[in-house]
Amino acid sequence: MSPPADVPIPPDLTRRYSRSSAGRAWLASLTDIIRGRLDQWQLELDLEPGALPWSGHGGVVVPVRTAGVAAALKVAFPHDEALVERHALALWDGHGAVKLLASDAGTCSMLLERLDAGRSLRTEPMDTALEVWGRLMRELGLAPDGRPQWQEFVHVAARAEQWSDDLPADWEQLGRPFPRWLLEAALEVCQTRGAVGRRSSEDVLVNTDFHYLNILARLDAAGGNAADGFAAIDPQPMVGEAEFAVAPVLWNRIRDLSATDPAGALLARCHDFSIAAGLDPEVARQWSLAREVENALQYASRPGHGGDMARSLWVASTLAGRTLDGLPAAHDLPEPGQDTTNSSPA
Repeated sequence: MSPPADVPIPPDLTRRYSRSSAGRAWLASLTDIIRGRLDQWQLELDLEPGALPWSGHGGVVVPVRTAGVAAALKVAFPHDEALVERHALALWDGHGAVKLLASDAGTCSMLLERLDAGRSLRTEPMDTALEVWGRLMRELGLAPDGRPQWQEFVHVAARAEQWSDDLPADWEQLGRPFPRWLLEAALEVCQTRGAVGRRSSEDVLVNTDFHYLNILARLDAAGGNAADGFAAIDPQPMVGEAEFAVAPVLWNRIRDLSATDPAGALLARCHDFSIAAGLDPEVARQWSLAREVENALQYASRPGHGGDMARSLWVASTLAGRTLDGLPAAHDLPEPGQDTTNSSPA
């Protein structure tokens, strides 16, 4: 087994977590965490000399082998989503999502099935993405049962109630960065859907970060239906209305929308993805509007995210039926993670 010191930490991860004392402490502990998991779980490092492990926004993923079988060791920075991820993966048990092989809550580490990191729905034709996403959504939408993991998840209705208080205060504090009617549209969703959600008997497990890049091909994909060859990764699980999960497929791949009528194409995408998953398109539109208004306020509070804020405002206002004036054209908006602006839009 290669020594853990041979596992380099990706520079982008180091830059991201060097900005806070908690992040720096986690980075300093990362080598020891990896060493401990390799030893405890008897893993063999499967990283080419000089190669970097994979990394996302919240952690590092190291290719390993367990008893000769390809796997992946994921070590996440301890945060709310990472702390509950293992509970959702345990409930799904490899059906529609990456299979959880082992976990350690103390170090926020998981041993996972190895997937093909080079093939996601981000580069698949949209027809394929629609079919795969819809079928996986149906598979992931488990109804609550008596297993203890269910107690770990926040309810979507509770999040809506929180937004009812937070969104107006944030909007005022940030200098009213967009028209009040759009804020009111989001608040109406929070109030109506939140109340419905509290009374609903149709709660399911909801992956709230279910976008194209978070759906990877399985290494042994062959035959069967299209969804069998893909699995969800990096879930941000909640409980509530399944339609809450639609928003990320709308705010990603915007440049794949029709250039002649991007607004109409966005609404059509919301409808088509909802129908493919057996969901209510109108409820999906409402939740997606509210989620993007909340995103817009988050971006407004962060310097250098003007493009991201513009994207959120374009999606939210388009879903509301009144695309805001003064925003960049849809195909000029950045994809999430690609913003290079230094100021908010006018």
